[in-house]
Amino acid sequence: MKAVILILVLVAVVQATSLKDILKAEFNAFKLKHHKTYQDASEELKRLQIFVENKKLIDTHNKRYLAGEESYEMGVNKFSDMTPEEFKTRVLTNLNPEDAQEGIDNIYNTSAMASLPSSVDWRLSGAVNPVKNQGSCASCWAFSAVGSLESHHFINSNQRVSLSEQNLVDCTRGYPYNNQGCSGGWPIRAFNYVRDNGGINTASSYPYEGQDNTCRYNKNNIGSKISAIIQIASGNETALASAVANKGPISVCLNGSQFQYYKSGVLNKPSCPHSVDHCLVVIGYGTDSVGGDYWLVRNSWGENWGENGYIRMARNRNNQCAIASYAVYPVI
Repeated sequence: MKAVILILVLVAVVQATSLKDILKAEFNAFKLKHHKTYQDASEELKRLQIFVENKKLIDTHNKRYLAGEESYEMGVNKFSDMTPEEFKTRVLTNLNPEDAQEGIDNIYNTSAMASLPSSVDWRLSGAVNPVKNQGSCASCWAFSAVGSLESHHFINSNQRVSLSEQNLVDCTRGYPYNNQGCSGGWPIRAFNYVRDNGGINTASSYPYEGQDNTCRYNKNNIGSKISAIIQIASGNETALASAVANKGPISVCLNGSQFQYYKSGVLNKPSCPHSVDHCLVVIGYGTDSVGGDYWLVRNSWGENWGENGYIRMARNRNNQCAIASYAVYPVI
């Protein structure tokens, strides 16, 4: 009997050691893929421990996903060495909803009976530029505004242009637009600036730096202009779908706290808060055989996050994560 117990203990030790080695190897692969370096051995050990806990959470979730109990898959990505609290403070931002109503020219609404296509994807018509990467600057709002404006410029002129997020980061801080640059902001304020300023520079003339700098707008390098700003009726997913289908990609701000581990599928989280901390672009919608109705959303964390830089989010399920609460688009 003692021999059997000893064998079982030895097997358990071997399995534990093997699992530890596997996780360490996965962590090393993670560091290599995402170019991670840490200031010292203590910090690296801390990040390894966080990675291991996150990997356990991901694996547990994915067992439920494979069993048909979840609508989306989780995966290791560049945020896998962060705690959820660090993810919120380093990657997301805090936005005050009271600041999202300024400078609107009109409200877009539609009848619930309006006939809409079953699916929309503006990438198919060439109206969506490649996914960009905001880096460590909390400038999602600028990428959201630029992403929508680039698409509307294409739809209006049939000309593709890459516009300058850095122009918005630098030139909408302080009065009268009161964005916070790399500390956060609202797309609607960025649109106000472009409309009032008479244009926004091209990305090639005013490249992205990922940090706050002085305003260097040059009227000789205008890439696009805005004549009006339209807000979607707040919280109305039917109106948002109509605007996406009939007008083009829409700038939205929502709660991104569930995005840290997202890999693929339709993110369906009924408990997702309605506090706002991230801005993106809705470029389409559709219905998935597993996840049901979804919004097709372009993020600004690079193509190595999510579904090649995109996320599909639950649609027609009580405005999850406040996706339809702060939706706006520019009129060229």
